[in-house]
Amino acid sequence: MTTLTGSQIADEKLDGWTYLLGALQTRIRTLNFAAGLSIVDAIGAAAERLNHHPDLDLRYAHVDVRLWSHDVRGVTARDVRLARAVSAIAAAAGVDLAPTGVSRLELALDSPDFAAVLPFWRAVFGTGHLAGPGFGDELRDPAGTLPTVWFQESGREEPRQRWHPDVWVDPAEVRSRIDAALAAGGTLVSEAAAPHFWVLADADGNRVCLCTWQGRD
Repeated sequence: MTTLTGSQIADEKLDGWTYLLGALQTRIRTLNFAAGLSIVDAIGAAAERLNHHPDLDLRYAHVDVRLWSHDVRGVTARDVRLARAVSAIAAAAGVDLAPTGVSRLELALDSPDFAAVLPFWRAVFGTGHLAGPGFGDELRDPAGTLPTVWFQESGREEPRQRWHPDVWVDPAEVRSRIDAALAAGGTLVSEAAAPHFWVLADADGNRVCLCTWQGRD
């Protein structure tokens, strides 16, 4: 099945959903744990009917839903259908569904010779190594609990930064997060690649990228 681009997903106008790091994602705000459990049960029944299953994270006050087609490593029409079903379940339960505050985290290691250090980090994190087209070189947790670690070639000049986080957010939230970071003493290092990503730094010069799906199709 063909994967959908970020623009194609936006054209589906899935209210309350965002596209983060290759998957559709939303947060269902619930009144209590029992309400969340009931919604999870309803989503499970819908997933069985559609023969397509989401990643769910049940907490006291919300349920996070992440949809992607594992066999093709992206969002497909199956995910869009299930997203609409989940939206209908939330509406029937009278609870809010929105991506506000939802984000995904990757870790990037900047190294002049990442092939030499990758096996070490694979052993420490206990993750799998994925390589090739569409992957680059990444370490991924099979259970999906730890963030993905990817490797970026860098120079050897000192001082240099080794690690930096990539935080994936909904495009509508980027500006407010940048403004909050600047108000907290940070600096905007570069927006040359926006809306692909923005580079920010804290007062000590430690860098982070705020990333969106835009500019990647």
